[in-house]
Amino acid sequence: MALKSKSKIFTHLWYAKEAEEAARFYASIFPDSHVDQVTPMLSDSPSGPPGSVKVVDFTLLGQRFQAISAGPHHEFNDAISIVVQCDDQAELDRYWNALLEGGGKAQACGWLIDRFGLRWQIVPASLDEMMRGKDPARSKRVSDALMKMVKLDIAALEKAYRA
Repeated sequence: MALKSKSKIFTHLWYAKEAEEAARFYASIFPDSHVDQVTPMLSDSPSGPPGSVKVVDFTLLGQRFQAISAGPHHEFNDAISIVVQCDDQAELDRYWNALLEGGGKAQACGWLIDRFGLRWQIVPASLDEMMRGKDPARSKRVSDALMKMVKLDIAALEKAYRA
């Protein structure tokens, strides 16, 4: 059965062993999200015998993702992150708290590392507009405020923008 993709481009994530668990965790957090298919590779591979490597197709917020459980290779790092734009503080808090469950670690400036090691940026949808405004003094106030935060506070960012 071929999966229909809404896009010709999508993110693929390599997990040592937890791709399916991670995909189910993420799908439990975001609306319009689900695990679509788990496909074991039936061939021998450098990562293990037939059936030990699994490809997981999943959808988050309507966007296709794919992951593989194929043994240790490279760990996730800050070079790649998933950005989630939130409409309000309640949505931001909900995603922030959910992604930290089970051993995630809060970072700085709206970044966190989930329990699988994947980096996320949980940000207000209005952040781009505030950071790229025509008034550089406003944008600097917003970025100065952001740099002092761990989880982002939308009201404080908007206050800095309006000051």
